[in-house]
This record gives sequence, structure tokens and C-alpha cells, in this order.
Amino acid sequence: MKKYLIEREIPRVGTLEREQLREAAAKSNYVLRQLGPDIQWVESFVSADKLFCVYLAEDEALIHQHAQISGFPATTVTEISKTIDPTTAVHS
Repeated sequence: MKKYLIEREIPRVGTLEREQLREAAAKSNYVLRQLGPDIQWVESFVSADKLFCVYLAEDEALIHQHAQISGFPATTVTEISKTIDPTTAVHS
């Protein structure tokens, strides 16, 4: 599967309480179960007015389908071609 970074513009999402975030996660999980094994939610980062979500999916169309069904916008979808971290600097 390919890895995607999804930017979701959701005004005031950073002010949501834990219970509201739990409900949003449950809704997303429900839609993911409907779509099947070709899409997975890895994690999300919450800022004041945006969510940044990392997903694994067979293709970008599944990301947009999830967004449409769940009601969570996929403002920008970017395929991640490579990842680096601090250990990338270490010679082996």
C-alpha cells in the first residue's frame, strides 16, 4: 500500500474535547471498516484549524472516498514517496 499525508481544514478542530475527538475517530473507523482492508488510518496530528492524517491506501481514490463518506474533508492529499528520520544520517 502507498502512504499518504492528508491535510484536513476543519475550523477550530483544536478546541474539540477528548470525547468529541473520540466520536470523530469512531466515525472514521466505521467508514474504514466499510471500505475494507485496502485503506488504513495510521495516526493524526491536531492543530488549531487542521488535522494532518497519515493513511495507508491502495490508491488516492480510496482516501477521497473515505473523506466523502465520513464527512471529514481531504483538503490536500499528498503521496509520501520516502521517509527520513534522525537515523537516516547514520552511516551503516
